[in-house]
Amino acid sequence: MTQLSINTTQNVNINFTAASVGDRIVAQLLDILVMIAYAIVVGVILSQSGLEAAINALDNWSTMAAYLVIFSPIMFYTIIQESLFEGQTIGKRIMKTKVIKLDGYQAGFGDYLVRWLFRLVEIMIGNGIIALIAVIASSKNQRLGDMAAGTAVISLKNKININHTIIQDINSDYVPTYPLVIKLSDNDVRIIKETFETAASTRDYVTIIKLRDKVLSVTGIKNQSGNDQDFIRTILKDYNFYTQNM
Repeated sequence: MTQLSINTTQNVNINFTAASVGDRIVAQLLDILVMIAYAIVVGVILSQSGLEAAINALDNWSTMAAYLVIFSPIMFYTIIQESLFEGQTIGKRIMKTKVIKLDGYQAGFGDYLVRWLFRLVEIMIGNGIIALIAVIASSKNQRLGDMAAGTAVISLKNKININHTIIQDINSDYVPTYPLVIKLSDNDVRIIKETFETAASTRDYVTIIKLRDKVLSVTGIKNQSGNDQDFIRTILKDYNFYTQNM
């Protein structure tokens, strides 16, 4: 699986798994089914209500304009859905994938617009072959629209176990060192734990030092542990101690 490393605005690296080619294809097919269903339902309503005959009785330009408006949700399907659902369409939700920025920020309307404009070329021309080749060839499983927008599609199907949570094993007689850890949130501690464990396993001491400095600046804690790794481990245990005993 392709791994993506996102550097957040807090200078913390978070790793994601890029959505596989298969997941992206299935999500696209599901979205196509939704669009087909919309077209069928609207077509039936127009036919049964008599609106179809009324529209067809108009001049050619008016008829074309009316159908463009009625079926515009299909044309703008992806940009509307991704904007409303923060990087997801119905197909992406089902397949548990999502569009994110590669610089750590939440993707915005401008990013979704760029992806949609490139989609006109990638999907509609060549029946998606251009997009498929780009995703396969890209080191980050990006299509051309992703590359232009600085985005990627990630998988949200991470297997969660005890090692992916903020839970730490602490003894019943554990004595905490840093009461100010309560300034951190669960999400902060999760990021600290994941980043620390990755850095420690690869002996990335530079990242550990940055992590230590960030914790100190955010909480106002004075480091009494000496060793940076011991400090982070103590922070994690102290947070668990205080939150479990609140």
